[in-house]
Amino acid sequence: MVRPVVTPETRSVRLLKVGEQVRHVLSQLLARQQVHDDVLSAATVSVTEVRMSPDLRLAIVFVKPLLGANEEIVLKALRTHTAFFQKEVASRLKLKYAAKIRFVGDESFDVASQIDRLLADPRVSRDLGGEESDND
Repeated sequence: MVRPVVTPETRSVRLLKVGEQVRHVLSQLLARQQVHDDVLSAATVSVTEVRMSPDLRLAIVFVKPLLGANEEIVLKALRTHTAFFQKEVASRLKLKYAAKIRFVGDESFDVASQIDRLLADPRVSRDLGGEESDND
């Protein structure tokens, strides 16, 4: 029997698929408030991305509370219930190994806001406008 060729591309597609499945399960658990925690029940938490390790044993979960409010408190509450999340993900996805989950605050929105502020700066827009008029 011929083994399928494993390339980095096919491996990364599998990682992306499993990461997306983990994200979906965690999002459902949080949206349906199946975690019995006052902080998590009061906050709307978005699971923005899940990055899986190559061996699928570690899932780094990027989360962002609505409007970024009380991010540290929400992260602490999520980390407190990590065992519950790991058990639910393992039972729903039926993977060979239960992935360890690590919750991290998502900073990509802050970086995007900073880039928008920089581009809106009059000095930067003047420079961008000056380059366009020189090329005409």
